[in-house]
Amino acid sequence: MKPIKQLLFILLLSSVSLYGQKINGISFVASGDSISYVHTNPVRNVNASHVALMPFGFIKNLSSPEIRFNEKRQWFGEREIGIQQYAKEFRKKGIKVMLKPQIWVWRGEYTGHIEMDSEEKWKILEESYESFILTYANTAKKIKAEIFCIGTELEKFVAQRPEYWKSLIKKIRKIYKGKLTYAANWDEFKRVKFWSLLDYIGVDAYFPITDIQTPSIQDFEKGWKQPKEEIRKIQSTFQKPILFTEFGYRSIHYTGKEPWDSKRVSGEVNLEAQSNGLQALHNQFWKESWFAGGFIWKWFHRHDRVGGKDNNRFTPQNKPAEDLIKKLYKTK
Repeated sequence: MKPIKQLLFILLLSSVSLYGQKINGISFVASGDSISYVHTNPVRNVNASHVALMPFGFIKNLSSPEIRFNEKRQWFGEREIGIQQYAKEFRKKGIKVMLKPQIWVWRGEYTGHIEMDSEEKWKILEESYESFILTYANTAKKIKAEIFCIGTELEKFVAQRPEYWKSLIKKIRKIYKGKLTYAANWDEFKRVKFWSLLDYIGVDAYFPITDIQTPSIQDFEKGWKQPKEEIRKIQSTFQKPILFTEFGYRSIHYTGKEPWDSKRVSGEVNLEAQSNGLQALHNQFWKESWFAGGFIWKWFHRHDRVGGKDNNRFTPQNKPAEDLIKKLYKTK
C-alpha cells in the first residue's frame, strides 16, 4: 500500500469500524420531567451520535423475584411514556437511540448479586423479567431504536439460568428487529455464554487501570494493556464488535483505581484525572476496527445545574471533560 493510501486508511479507521460509523454515545439520565431542545441541544453540542435511554424496574432486595415497572409513581423518564417523548426529541436533533432497561435494587445493592434461593422464586423472577424486558422491546420497536440492551450487570441471573436467557433472546427477536446487546460488567463479560446470539458484545468498562492519584494519559494507557488484550480475545472468539455500553471516570483522586465506585465523597476534586482517563480510553479503542464505540456515563437533563469545577461525580458536564468529549466525538 502506498504511503498516502495507508494514511487515508488509518484516518478512516479512526472514525469508522468494520461494523460502520463509530457510536459516540451519551448515557442520558431519566428525570421527572419531559424534555425539549433545551435539554437535547447540549447533547448535540458535544457531537454525540447516540443516547442511551434508561427506563427502570425496581425490586425490593437481591432475593426478591418481582420487578415493579412502568408505574405512575415512577419518574416520567423511567416509564414507557417518558422514553417515547425523550426519543422523539432526540430524533429532532438527528441523534440515534439505544434503549437500555435497567433494574434498581432497593438501597442501591449491586444487581450482579441478584440470586433466588429456590426454584419457585427463580421461575417468578424469570416471568417478571420477561414481562419487563418484552414491554421495552415493544417500546424499542415503537421508537425505532437502533440498539436494544437486554439487561445490565445481571451476572448471577445470567450465569445460573443460561437456557432462560437463550429463550428470552429468541422472544425479543420476534418483537424487535434492530441490534441487540447485553451490558456485562467489566469483570463479567468473559463468562457470558450467549454473545453469539447478539449483535454487540456489551461491556460496562469500569476496569481498574491505575492506582496513581492523578494518572497521566500515558499511565492510563499503560494500565489498559491487559484489559484490552482480554477484550480483544473475547471479540476474536465470537467475532462480534465490542460496544462499551457504559464507560467513564469520576473527576476525583484515584479515579482509575476503582472506576465503578460511586460512593459520595466530599472534596478530592480532580478534573485533570477525569480528562486524562477519557482521552486514554479513546486513544486505545476508537482507532480499533473491531470496536463499535460507547456511551459515556452519565449526562443529566438540566445541563445548567449539574457538574462544574467543584463536582467530583461521573458527569463530564461543565467540566474540562465536556470540551474534551466534544473534540473526541467530532466526526472528521
